[in-house]
Amino acid sequence: LFLSYNAPHTPIQPPNDWYEKVKQREEGIDNARAKLVALIEHMDYGIGKVLKAIPEKSNTIIVFTSDNGGQANVGARNDPWKGEKQQMWEGGLRVPACVVWPEHIKADTSYDGVSMTMDWLPTLAEAAGAAVPEGIEGQSLLSGIQGKNDEVIDSRTLIWVRREGGGMYRGQDYYAVRQGPWKLLQNKSTEPFQLYNLAEDPGETSPIDSNNKVRRTLEQILREHVRNAGFVPWQGRVPDPEKVE
Repeated sequence: LFLSYNAPHTPIQPPNDWYEKVKQREEGIDNARAKLVALIEHMDYGIGKVLKAIPEKSNTIIVFTSDNGGQANVGARNDPWKGEKQQMWEGGLRVPACVVWPEHIKADTSYDGVSMTMDWLPTLAEAAGAAVPEGIEGQSLLSGIQGKNDEVIDSRTLIWVRREGGGMYRGQDYYAVRQGPWKLLQNKSTEPFQLYNLAEDPGETSPIDSNNKVRRTLEQILREHVRNAGFVPWQGRVPDPEKVE
């Protein structure tokens, strides 16, 4: 089962009784955040109904996660991370993830390995004893979330890219690339890249102003990615504006 809620995406429209409950409970909360909190709590209630309906809980893996950081102008807070949705700061890239698998994953434990959404397919495939299709770039997190050795995951290179059509982006793109604690990023296609060491500066407050070997390595990795990705159409052909009604 794959269940993808629209909430808490915009428009932020929780049921009114859920909104009023938050307003009464959280003294001083502003209206925008109260609506967002109410929408998240209503989503949580819906997820609870799904979990109650699962007949074989002991033989079921449950994964809850999200696809990007919160959107600040509708009340989200990504503290202690910098940034938000649509940005390459950690606040835009880090998301919650919870996994439940009775008798296989110990309760009340945490996993701090570096991972991406694409890792869930090979993770669940390994847990189920299924083969992973050739060409899948994600890697299984199963060993790590079970508390075992996970060194390969932590040492790999990860790349993020945002590229969209439409009036806001018009096909322009911007990137982040990470290898170990090192992260090179930009938040606009026209701005310079910034280098951070997340182990020493997780809040991304002090960019490293140096043309060092790490920066050159990450730049080379990113150039190679852009070169290879250029062969793959990222969007359908744009309609002729003269023919669009």
